[in-house]
Amino acid sequence: MFWNDLLGPAPPPVEVADLCGWFAELQSAAGADSFRLALIGGRRSATPGLAFLAGYQAALRALWGEAPDGLGALCATEQRQLSPAGMQTRLAAGCLSGSKDFVTAGDAAQWLLVPARSEATGDTPRLALCLLAAAGAGVQLCSGPALPVVPDIPHARLRLDRAPCQVLPGDGWADYVKPFRTHEDIHVLAALGAWLYARLLPAEGPKTASVSLAALLASLREIARLPAAAADTHLLLAGAIEQFAVLQDRLAPCLPARLAAEWQRDRAILGIARQAQGRRLSRALQALGIESVAQCGPD
Repeated sequence: MFWNDLLGPAPPPVEVADLCGWFAELQSAAGADSFRLALIGGRRSATPGLAFLAGYQAALRALWGEAPDGLGALCATEQRQLSPAGMQTRLAAGCLSGSKDFVTAGDAAQWLLVPARSEATGDTPRLALCLLAAAGAGVQLCSGPALPVVPDIPHARLRLDRAPCQVLPGDGWADYVKPFRTHEDIHVLAALGAWLYARLLPAEGPKTASVSLAALLASLREIARLPAAAADTHLLLAGAIEQFAVLQDRLAPCLPARLAAEWQRDRAILGIARQAQGRRLSRALQALGIESVAQCGPD
């Protein structure tokens, strides 16, 4: 069954010198199931940063089932903004030109998904989503310094100069960029939850809380099956996020000192998208006809 090999003790994680090789082993173990990839990746990660990366890669595959093997990145933001009208990267004659703020995995990334403006001059902004090789012609990755959170995961800026690409079917914004944020929330939360669960099993601590964490992972599995744009998905996901916040406060003190320090630092990665999550929850409550519930809590 799905859970039999995911809830017992995990083998001790090893330090990673080669991100591409590490991820290739995860893919081989997980197969084509994106959620399984997030869980196995979390269990086998030595750090919360690696667990985050595993969840991020799983989210890419939940978004696009035909994703290539190897480490990928969805590169969307430009000058810290994320909107079709604000993007300047352009698709013309099958090539991309422009720049993007952030490439997760940096120069270890092997392929890139890049949304770019594709409408005719004067038309309403429209995005195409384009696939290109990170080592391809016209592609430059400019590595950045370590981040305050998940500092073991490299990142880079992206510059494109007439880079040949493959255009994916569908609308780049509605079919890819928007739903990816939901897939990312689900799979990163699952991977970090699996990391925390696996690191806590050998520790002395409240096993009832670990059992609750296992149940939360199972609920995320079901949420991952739902359409990313659906109101019920966002409502259930918001509940899972809040449950995890409560559980981690109970479990984190039971971690060994080094892991506890890493978790205290890197758990902030879960707060980056809180505003967007709040907006999605508000819209979900309205769509489900229960928006008054949002006003029942504290200000």
